[in-house]
Amino acid sequence: MAKDEVAIIGKPVRDMYGTDMGKILGTFTDIDGSIQTVGVDCGSEGLKQIPFVQLVLQGEVVIYIPNWRLEAQKVLREKGLTLRRLKALMTIVSENDEMKSDAELIHETYKSKLMDLDDAEAKIKTQLLTRLDELDNQTKTVKIILFDARVQFKSEEISELTFESIQKHCNNLLERLSHEKNEVKNVQ
Repeated sequence: MAKDEVAIIGKPVRDMYGTDMGKILGTFTDIDGSIQTVGVDCGSEGLKQIPFVQLVLQGEVVIYIPNWRLEAQKVLREKGLTLRRLKALMTIVSENDEMKSDAELIHETYKSKLMDLDDAEAKIKTQLLTRLDELDNQTKTVKIILFDARVQFKSEEISELTFESIQKHCNNLLERLSHEKNEVKNVQ
């Protein structure tokens, strides 16, 4: 196990939007010593195993990157490369017609890869739509909590200080939810 991998143990974990998730308890390694997953103590939610590739150390904090983001980036990279290779192949064939028979086999391989990537892209889009629904529902819930706090404040059930605290935390959460929602839409 490398020193930088050991350095993550005990560090706090946050999602990409700044929300605390927990602390790294330890790692699960493969027989060769490479880290496969990391155990994160998430308090009342218990221990979560997160794939090591979804974590990035930034200073004293470990940032969790959602799988949908990694998968989307991978598919976009692979699709871009496959399309560039198909274009290059067509250029080669158009410049030298004698290579047409040689290029057909490679062309079929790239076309097959492109179809696989289209399937993967469709699955990711479905996941993203599900995530957008989750974010919309969470946004509605936070707005209800904030509105209810305003009612409680106006009816003198809670103090102004308590209301301001609720408002601050709700607004922070709404901002993070909005940021994630925008990122999901950009990936789509």
